[in-house]
Amino acid sequence: MTTVKYAIFLALLSFCVQKAHAGSLSGKHQFIFNQWQGKSVKVWAYTPSNYAPNSKILFVMHGVKRDADRYRDEWVALAEQHNLLLIVPQFSQEDFPRALGYNLGNVFLDDKYQQANPPEVWAYSAIEPLFDYVKSTYANANNTYKLYGHSAGSQFVHRFIFFIPQARVSKIVSANAGWYTAPNFNIAFPYGLKTTMVTQDHLIASLQKPVVILLGEADNDPNDKYLRKATPAMRQGPHRLARGEYFFNQAKQASLQYTVNFGWQLATVPNVGHKNGLMAHAAIAYLVDEKATPKVLVLK
Repeated sequence: MTTVKYAIFLALLSFCVQKAHAGSLSGKHQFIFNQWQGKSVKVWAYTPSNYAPNSKILFVMHGVKRDADRYRDEWVALAEQHNLLLIVPQFSQEDFPRALGYNLGNVFLDDKYQQANPPEVWAYSAIEPLFDYVKSTYANANNTYKLYGHSAGSQFVHRFIFFIPQARVSKIVSANAGWYTAPNFNIAFPYGLKTTMVTQDHLIASLQKPVVILLGEADNDPNDKYLRKATPAMRQGPHRLARGEYFFNQAKQASLQYTVNFGWQLATVPNVGHKNGLMAHAAIAYLVDEKATPKVLVLK
């Protein structure tokens, strides 16, 4: 084979490889992310048909069942409609066991909350390098991303704000968490920030972020089998709706204590309970339009 023919062959081979790679990233697909110091994470993704380098990136955090595939599928129509690159990382029970490994970010070694894991292996610490990987892999030009979590994913999201204050996130929606870590240094972790590595500066930064605490008005069952009944959780309220209101009020009080501009909003969704698919339809307006106030929401 002559030098010219060999060069042409290599060029065609490269083109075919790139095309095959691009094809594997179209529509619904999945990949393994291991470019961080923690355990490998399976990622369920969706690329909209009109995808372009300026398409916004949305991270969605799954619930307690670790069913990232279902969460991805429930968001696909909205991602297609609004031209969002949808990224849903799956934190498995095997590698991130129990609430300690996922909801609480794998920050502590055990339930005594005395010995911390290295920050590099916190579940929270996967998101920023995953964002860099997505930018590179999908040739995306955005410098920020959107972040949504429901149920256990909402627990992940609201704590992520405190533990990763430098995150390049432009909008955060925390929907229907079962219980919360209050922005209060007088309450012991995991129900408050006492004995954590979160600093006052971290908290002040988090209170100014564009956060929406989104609550289903029908998510008010005090007997839900997945609702934490421990005494400190019950102090936050008898059900998810009440606990979300408690958390927002704690954050508002903290903003007054530190005299900072409070960037959070509290919103409720009428006639919706603990349903990610329905909450997603309410959340999308906040995620695609920074100034949106959807009609379906009642702001408090």
